[in-house]
Amino acid sequence: MYIYNVTINIEDSLHDEWLVWMENHIYDVLNTGKFTSAKLTEVLAENESGRTYSVQYSANSRKDLDDYYQFHADELRLEAIKKFGSKMLAFRTELKLIKEFYPTSVTN
Repeated sequence: MYIYNVTINIEDSLHDEWLVWMENHIYDVLNTGKFTSAKLTEVLAENESGRTYSVQYSANSRKDLDDYYQFHADELRLEAIKKFGSKMLAFRTELKLIKEFYPTSVTN
């Protein structure tokens, strides 16, 4: 599995509007058919300018991620730029899941 992580800082003055817009945007990204799920999280760090969030989109394959970049990413990014401009800063990272771990029961 691949994780496409987008970290976004949004200015306080647009936070509420952005959060509503972002929930719709996440569905737009998911509806490309290239991702299986998404998680929206708030970064819990002190920040003097705005609030910071991370969206983690899960993709089954590298091909799905590459297809998203080729066929959908530019258009969806442009929507955000048109709406929020320099009031929103974003950077993206890719992660490849190697292994997931879960707690095990401990017996005496």
